Parts: sequence; structure tokens; C-alpha cells
Amino acid sequence: MDYYKKKIIIAACDKKGNILGPIERWEAHEKAILHRAFSVVIFYKGKYIVQHRKHPVFDGVLDVSSSSHQVYSNGKLQDTIEAVYQCLEREWQLRPEDLILQPKDMGTVYYKARDKFSIYFEHEVCNVVVCTTKKLPPIVEEVSYGYSLLTKEEFSNGRIAPLLAPWVQAMIKEQKI
Repeated sequence: MDYYKKKIIIAACDKKGNILGPIERWEAHEKAILHRAFSVVIFYKGKYIVQHRKHPVFDGVLDVSSSSHQVYSNGKLQDTIEAVYQCLEREWQLRPEDLILQPKDMGTVYYKARDKFSIYFEHEVCNVVVCTTKKLPPIVEEVSYGYSLLTKEEFSNGRIAPLLAPWVQAMIKEQKI
């Protein structure tokens, strides 16, 4: 996907999420530099939309429902909710009018994990954002192998835990979702 080839500038930060300055996305992931990120959890009819992630980092894991970064544009760091709306459009073809409940920031989680199948790390202070959609979105093959709809019980009962992205495991552990 062209999106993964683009040079994107994200925000390096400390463990409290304080911005330290800009860094190129792949440099941050290769060198395990702590940076800001977000995950958006989409609900549809009371179920989690769990993405089967197609990505250069942690490919094939289960993610809720997408994860990305706030980016710099013209020297200014993007607001988390603005970044979420762009992600919803890019990865789910969802627009604000498709949502019943608009994105709400539930706070952050910190984690660090090495992807055993690539040269990359995830080392992030990650905003957890939730929303609810009116419609079941299409599968966007550039970013997803597909998705599952899971109840809260199915999602949090531990059986799928080994398949979950490390940031999702942190969200469950810290009761953000």
C-alpha cells in the first residue's frame, strides 16, 4: 500500500506522552523510539469490530479496530480525534455521518513490543479511542485480511489473547476497553 511507503513524521514522546519532537515513522519503529499513537475501537451493534491486521509491523495480529499515528503537517501535530477520522476513512471507509457515537478518547496505555517477524518494534503511548458505527464497513484489502465481530465476552475471555496485538493486550490489562 502506498500509505506504508509514504514518509510520515510522527511525534516522539516520553512515557507520560509529552511531545519531544518529530521523528520519521519507520525510524521510530526500527529504533524502538517511544512515540505517540492511537487505536480506534469500533463497535457495531454492541460487538467489537476486530481487524485482522495487514501491516509491515505485527502483520496478521488481531487489532481493535485500527491503529495509527497522529502526524505532523506543516510543522503542526495533528489532534488525536482528527487523526482518528482520517484513519476511519482510510481503513474502514467510514465518515462522521456513518457513526452513531462519535470518537471518544478513553485515555492512554504504554507498551513496548518487538515484532518477531520483522525488524520493527512498537513502543508507544497510545490513545484509546472508541466509537460506534451505524453500518458494517467493507473490508479494505490494503490494510486488512478481514475482520471479526466479537462480543465483549468473546473478546476478553482470554482464548484469543495470544492472537491480539500487544497494544490491545495492554488496553485490556489497563481496562481501557
